[in-house]
Order: sequence, then C-alpha cells, then structure tokens
Amino acid sequence: MVLALGTFAVGTDAYVVAGFLPAMASSLNVSTATAGQSATVFAIAYAVLSPILATVLARVPRRGLLVGALVVLALANLGTALAPDFTVLMVTRVLAAFGAAAFTPNAGAVAASLVAPAHRARALAVVIGGLTVATALGVPLGNLADQLLDWRAALGSVAVLCAVCAVGTLAAMPALPGSPAVPLRARLAALGRPGVLALLPLTVLGMTASYGLYAFAIPILHALGATGSAEAWLLFLYGVGAVIGNLVAGSRVDRYGPVPVQAVGFGALAVTLTAFTWAAATGTDLLALTAVLMIAWGATTWFQTPAQQVRLIRAAPQETAVVVGLNSSALYAGIGLGTVLGGALLPVGVPVALGTCAAIALLCLPYLGLTRHHR
Repeated sequence: MVLALGTFAVGTDAYVVAGFLPAMASSLNVSTATAGQSATVFAIAYAVLSPILATVLARVPRRGLLVGALVVLALANLGTALAPDFTVLMVTRVLAAFGAAAFTPNAGAVAASLVAPAHRARALAVVIGGLTVATALGVPLGNLADQLLDWRAALGSVAVLCAVCAVGTLAAMPALPGSPAVPLRARLAALGRPGVLALLPLTVLGMTASYGLYAFAIPILHALGATGSAEAWLLFLYGVGAVIGNLVAGSRVDRYGPVPVQAVGFGALAVTLTAFTWAAATGTDLLALTAVLMIAWGATTWFQTPAQQVRLIRAAPQETAVVVGLNSSALYAGIGLGTVLGGALLPVGVPVALGTCAAIALLCLPYLGLTRHHR
C-alpha cells in the first residue's frame, strides 16, 4: 500500500494539469493547445529518462531512491506553481518527469518481486492503482482548487502532497537493497528479445489512443456541453472508471490471461471513443451520456497496464525491472505522441481529434492478433 501511496502522488503530479488547462493557458498567455504540450514534454522526458535513470540509480537502496524521487517531485511542482512564464513552466515539468521516471518503474518492480508469480498482476494493479486513484481524486480536486482559488494554488497543494508521501514512504517502507548494476547497453539489449520488441508498440498505440486527449479533457467536456461545476464530478467519474478498469483487469489477467483481457478492453475503448466522436459531432448535450462515457473512457484506458506488464515479464522473466521500465517509457511515449496529436487536431475540431483516437484504438486489435502468441 505504501507504494500505491507514492504512485498516487506521482499520478496527481502527472495528471492534475488536465483539471485546469484552460485557466493555466490564459494566465500564461498561450493557447490551450500550446499549454497542453506541458504534458507532452513531461511524457517525452519520462520516456527518455526512465532507462537512463534505471541504469544510473541501480545500486541505490530502494527506499532512499523512492523517497528522493518524491522530494524531487515536490520541488518540481513548487517550481511549476511559481513559474513566471511558460518557458520556466516547461523546465519544471522536465524536472517533474525526472522524479516520476525514478519512482514509478522501481515501485512496479519492487511490487512484482515481493509476491508469487501467480499474483503479479494483482500486485501491479495495486501499485498502478495509485495512479488511477489520482485520476479519480487528484484531477477533479485540482479542477475544484482552480475554481475556488487558482491553478497555482492547486499545484502548490500537489507539492505538499508529494512531500507528505515522501515522509510516509520513509516511515513505512522496509529497507531494501539496490539492484545489481546493469549497463544501459544491457538494459536496451532486452529489446532484442522477440517478445519484448513485439509487445512494446502495443503500449505506445494503446496509450496514444486512450490517454493522449486526457490533457484536453476540459475542452472536450465543453464540446459536449458540460461546464462549471459539472467538470469536477465528470473528471471524478473518469477516475472511478480508471480504478475499476485497473483492478478488474488485474484480477481477470490472473484468471484468464492477458490477451483475452486486452481484446475486450481495446474493443471497448474503440466503441467508447466512437461514441464520444458521435456526441461531439452531433452536438448532443446529454449530461447522463457524458457521465457514462467518462466512466468508460477511464476504465478502457487503465485496463491496459497490468496485462502488458505481465506479458512483458513473461517474455523476459529474468529482466523484470528492465522490461517494466521499458514499458513505462513506451507508455509515456504514447501519452506524449497522443498529446501532440491532440494539440494539432483540436483546433480543427473536437470530433476530428476523438475520431482519430478511435481509429488508433481500433488498430490495436489487429496488432494484438499479430502478437497473441507472446502470452
């Protein structure tokens, strides 16, 4: 649970901007699409830094490493809250990515190492659950804080949260040694394993389709007629769906295997995004429909990670920490790619952006079929 607490702090840091993106853009005198690229720079920096930090910090005792990463996140969020302009804000988001890249893969690897193989998916789901709970609570609370105060106060609160989680992790987590040093070349050599190389593109595709537009959730909700007080609880419903999708996926993967779970999930994701596209294109202003779609969007986004991590660990069982880290890089590469795509397509129209992501989700199914023998 202490690892889930830490990933909650990391997830709140990574996702909270979605709750007040238009206000932040207005304050810094940039467009909403430009402000959304703060999520892109975080995601790309994470993807690049993750394997590098895994190499450089391999021998650092796990508790010290995780606490230090949370301290870096606290400082980065404080810097973002105080940023005088968009350039400085982008620099602080890279610093935040440094802390997140040091924390999340190691938290997942520690969780997987502490349980029997038959329970790995559930253990990983608990750790990733911190991220999904952050979408359920952190993002709508950030939106509410922005409405009551402003976006800078919201980010200051995230800085305090990260600091509190650092203290909690230091107090509750047992002392664990570092891992043997593995050169970066050896870490990247895991890509030479056929299963690993075949599976990672599915992580990128899945997250591009499902999460790339989340940074622009408020403009999307506006296109569906939701404004003001409805924003916070609709974002909360997305998070509820995320928690449900993650936990259900973890238990179903342990029982049925990852490939059937992924087939159902990607199909449901394509249907959900298609329904969003129809609603936005027709101007359908039904709050109940939007609420259902937000739950489905959260669930079909966050079902993916436990199944993918289990498949990658099975493909390279002696390199668990390496492949979990590579999957995290691929995940954030997909988020970064999706955010760039969303920033480019939203000025054209919300239905265009949603329809493109629906098409990418549909592409995940034939790719899953091509790689189904990597179980």
